Amino acid sequence: MKIDEIRIGMKASYTQTITDADIKAFAGISGDRNPAHLDEEYAKNSRYKRRISHGLLCASFFSAIFGTKLPGEGCVYASQTLNFKRPIYLNDTVTAEVEVISVDIHSKKILFKTLIKVKNRTMIEGEAEIFIP
Repeated sequence: MKIDEIRIGMKASYTQTITDADIKAFAGISGDRNPAHLDEEYAKNSRYKRRISHGLLCASFFSAIFGTKLPGEGCVYASQTLNFKRPIYLNDTVTAEVEVISVDIHSKKILFKTLIKVKNRTMIEGEAEIFIP
């Protein structure tokens, strides 16, 4: 999508259920083998009482939206802030949502509000700045 086609308030989303395979694959790729993510027995004794997803696994869904939906092919991250508000558990279905909050045609940058939700509860929130080719 060309920058002059992007308007404040435009939205896009992506939904995925977090599986054991997702968590194990992300642990392998990222090197984050924290037992809070991988070990059910350890997690039972943690503050969360069961396994939680890597926060960055869920936040990576923003990249899926930006590269394929809004703004789409060729865009590149400039920055991302994240505020982790609640844990995301194994088998939760998460929805990543982005909304355009400003467009700078001169610098070819778009600022987005970013949210991860589970059952309409905000789990992760932040902002992302994206460069348009």
